[in-house]
Parts: sequence; structure tokens; C-alpha cells
Amino acid sequence: MSSGTRHADTTPASDLLPAVPLLALDRQYAVLRDEIQAAIGRVCDSGRFVLGPDVTELEAELAKALDVPHVISCASGSDALLLALMALEVGPGDEVVLPSYTFFATASAVTRLGATPIFADIDPVTYLVDPADVRRKVSRRCRAIIPVHLFGRTADMDALLPIATEAGVPLVEDAAQSILSTWHGRCTGALGDIGCFSFYPTKNLGGAGDGGFLTTTRDDLAAALRLLRVHGMEPRYYHDLIGINSRLDSIQAAILRVKLPHLDAWTTQRQENAARYGELFAAYDLAGQVTAPTDEPRGRHVWNQYVIRVADGRRDELRRHLTGCKVGTEIYYPVPLHLQKCFAHLGWHKGDLPATEQAAEETLALPIFPELRADEQRTVVGRIAEFFGAGRKAARKPDSSRLPTPHVLRRAVGRADEVIS
Repeated sequence: MSSGTRHADTTPASDLLPAVPLLALDRQYAVLRDEIQAAIGRVCDSGRFVLGPDVTELEAELAKALDVPHVISCASGSDALLLALMALEVGPGDEVVLPSYTFFATASAVTRLGATPIFADIDPVTYLVDPADVRRKVSRRCRAIIPVHLFGRTADMDALLPIATEAGVPLVEDAAQSILSTWHGRCTGALGDIGCFSFYPTKNLGGAGDGGFLTTTRDDLAAALRLLRVHGMEPRYYHDLIGINSRLDSIQAAILRVKLPHLDAWTTQRQENAARYGELFAAYDLAGQVTAPTDEPRGRHVWNQYVIRVADGRRDELRRHLTGCKVGTEIYYPVPLHLQKCFAHLGWHKGDLPATEQAAEETLALPIFPELRADEQRTVVGRIAEFFGAGRKAARKPDSSRLPTPHVLRRAVGRADEVIS
């Protein structure tokens, strides 16, 4: 259904549902149960549980879907970031510029290698790393820049790529939340030197446990990544370098191969849900109290999270209200990385990254999963309006020229990612 023909549908408080989950993975599984169980059985029958045929096939199918020459699977999205920096030979004395407003793994990969994370502020509208602050933070010790395609929206690569090129450093995409997002028609993971993705169960393409993968257009980095994920071993029991053990289980690969052909449609459903939220929020007098997120006109926003901003210090109070109404929410992220206790030795202080700190105090994620129903969305927005005592605006015919239109990836996806990040 086209967003241009939908009408915002508001519901009296008496008609609101008693509960709405933040995520309902069981709904997806119910549809795919038989295929998933058959895929697991096939792996068990084969006895090939690590880096088996399903892993090889999944890598090939992801490469086709993302239009990249190389996909290298690994054990988690966190390992993907670590492996990327290992392949780029980041180490002690080096600096890596990254946003503070992101999941911990982006910075922990840097510190595990003895390098120093240099935190950059964000754009207050998109919550993505601010290219102007990235430029200010790049020093002669910088060895890489890691933009995060947060919440499913691609970072401003038009601005970031020239910064990396001028500094002579690689750009590593943290694409854990953005599979199938695009920038001027190209998928994330194909924009920088290495892309890092997660298969954590609550990602848009999620497995039944941990998992991840990397993408690159560079043959040399692909070879290094494949070697590093298996202890640097080639051939068996011969090691020219020190790697780690980070292999994707065949059962996870088999499950993900069942899900991959559905990913494009699930992404379109997320886009439609985001558009419906926009209409529902617009139907209430919530201006100055709640700011709904915007779409990305330069590419496809895949809406791994739908994050609103709550004004006047009332975010936590609103969340308590929604929790009382059994409406699921989450806060991404309540403590920015530069203010985390484990990074106190780096000397960052409150006030250093004002846009990041404000976002950490004001943002709240609402349900956005593909199977979310329209009546559940009406309940979410209705409960928010209830909290603020916001009435409905006068009904008017929607202006189709102002309603967001989902960006749909038309490339066919071949047969064949969270509450944490």
C-alpha cells in the first residue's frame, strides 16, 4: 500500500490495546518454522557444523544481495569490527575516530588492539556522526575512521569519504544495524574499505544466536580477513600470523539462508511502519514535545530502530508510563561511550560532546519490527498522546506530496541483523 494513499488513523483510548511488544521474533519464526527446522536438520545430518557448505553459500548469496565482491562471515558483529582493524594493522599508538553515540563494540574493538578511540559528536537530527567534527578529530596518528550507520540510516558518506581520502586512512563502516540500507543506490558495506555487520537475533537479518560478517571490495583485505578469522592458519596447523577464532556456525548460516530471501520485503514493511508512525504523530498536537525521526532522501533507510526525541527532560517519565501500559521501549544509548567508566582514563568529560549527551538523555526507541500491526502502532502513539494530554488535530486530507515514500531495493535477493546494539 502506498504511503501516499494512507490516512492517519487515530483510536479512542478505550480502543487501545492492552500491550505492544518492542519486538516479537516469534511472529517471524511462526511463518518460517518448517523451513528453519529442515535447514537445521540438514546441517545435523551432514555433521559439518563449522564453515560448512551453508556458510560458503550464505557468503555468496550475501555478496550478490549487497553487490560486493567479497563477504567473509565470522562469529559476531563485535568480531567483525575487531577483524577489520586487525586486517588494517591498527595497534598501539594509533587513533581511530568514531562516534560516542553507538554500541560499545565499536570502541572496544579499537581498545582491544591497544589503539585509542577518538570520539566525535553527532548530528542532532540524524544521530549520525558529524563529518565536521570527524575532520576536527583526525590527527597524524589516525589510522582509521569508523562511521556508524545507526538505527538503519546511512552516515553522510558524501562528506566522510573525502575526509578519509585526504587523511590517507581507510574508512570502516559499522553497518551492524543497516543491512540493505543504501547511499545513492549502493548498499552499505560497499562504500568504504571494509563493512562490518551483525547477525544478532534482533537485527533486520538475525540468526538464532551470535554471528556476523564483513564486506570489502579489496582483494588484499578479503584474503587477510579470511586468514585472521581462523587463527591465521593456512594450511592447517601452519601460522604465518596471529589471528583469532571467529567462525560462523553452519546452523546459523542455514537459518540465515532461509531468512535472506525475505529481507527485502521485511525492510519495506519497516519503511511502511515508519511512514505510518509519521502520520500518526502528525495527527496529534505533540509539537515541541515529541520529535519523530526523518527519512533519508539520499538512500534507503532500513529502520532497524525507530527513535523519537522527547523534550523537557521527560523521556524517562514517558518510558515509565509506556512500561505501565505494557508498551515495549528501549533507550539507545543511556550513557555515551566517552562518559563510560572504562574510558575515564582517556580524559573525556561531560559537555565535551553536547549533541551526543543530549541524545542520550532524550531519545527513546519504539517498536518497528516488520510484523508490527497498524492497531499496535495506533496504541503506541495513542499512549504517548495520553501521557502528554495531547488532543487530535482537526482532520484534513493528507498532502501526498509531503508523505514519505519508502525507498525499495529492487535488486533480487538470491537464496541463500536487538536489544543490545
